[in-house]
Amino acid sequence: MGSDPMLRAALIGFPSSGKTTLFQLMTSARDAPRGKGDVNIGISKVPDDRLDVLTGMYNPRKRVPATVEFTDLIAPSRTGAQALVDVAGYKNADALVHVVRAFRDPAVPHPSGSIDPARDAQAMEDELILADLGVAERRLERIEKDLKKGKSAELEKERDLVQRCREALEQGQPLRALELTGNDLKLLRGFQFLSAKPLLLVINLDEADVAEVGADVRKAAAKTGLAGFLAHAATRAVALCAKIELEIAQLEAADAQAFLADLGLAESGLDRVIRASYDLLGYISFFTVGEDECRAWSIARGTPAQLAAGEIHSDIARGFIRAEVVAYDALVTRGSMHACKEHGEVRLEGKEHIVQDGDIINFRFAT
Repeated sequence: MGSDPMLRAALIGFPSSGKTTLFQLMTSARDAPRGKGDVNIGISKVPDDRLDVLTGMYNPRKRVPATVEFTDLIAPSRTGAQALVDVAGYKNADALVHVVRAFRDPAVPHPSGSIDPARDAQAMEDELILADLGVAERRLERIEKDLKKGKSAELEKERDLVQRCREALEQGQPLRALELTGNDLKLLRGFQFLSAKPLLLVINLDEADVAEVGADVRKAAAKTGLAGFLAHAATRAVALCAKIELEIAQLEAADAQAFLADLGLAESGLDRVIRASYDLLGYISFFTVGEDECRAWSIARGTPAQLAAGEIHSDIARGFIRAEVVAYDALVTRGSMHACKEHGEVRLEGKEHIVQDGDIINFRFAT
């Protein structure tokens, strides 16, 4: 088969933020999620109306959406980023999802004694930076020892990069703010720095606030003092109310839709979190369709056709000849692949063709 397309996001948050409730809802893990050590692991299907439409057109035996794997740290003996550093499920995550408490509930006291989303968001950022600073300093010590034994251009280059990271961290700057490219970015991935990972803030609102701000993240961020965070690099936000999401999850589909409509929302907050996590990682979906299966495949934006073929199976990438490509909108408008061919809307593309979000592809390959 192809490479593992699973995208991984780790939920973080201070106690009483609603983090574990959201994890259980997003992964339908209300009973016993698959656990590994101190981490619960669950899979979320990426909501995609396009896959629903294609499934309706082809009526396949199987419908396979794109997925995101979420991890949730089970209450550790110590809290904060240092606990995350020691847990592989967090270090290996592609992105961090920070659930920030903005709801008021006297029955659920905040550990810090008051509700202050901006304070909590900054406190978590500071913990991530502090944990990364420790990693950078330890690596620099190791490099200096190795360089004393003998010069190495490769080690010197690594030292310069890690020093640059340390300087940014000492100034309170998360590493995701550094504009790193190419080999530097590749080298940095090996350290699994927490503050280098893209960050999604999930603003867990009061029930009363949802009616006021709806799904408008800018309004929610302004109301909770988090507007400044949205200007940061590789940082996005979603606003929801975990209490309402819990109620919606217990309803039949039609009743849930009516409930959302009453709140002025087009979709649940959980769907928005899952989709935002997917988008934050820079991923898009292409589709394969047919009577056997309609499937969404996850690839990084900017992926050429031959590499995209490898997500399906390495043999398809190896024997790649051409990709038959039609845009989603064209297929839906025409109603069939045959009609698209008649109108010249099915293109034959080579291995360097950059796959676009929503492309429907049939790969021709030699066995």
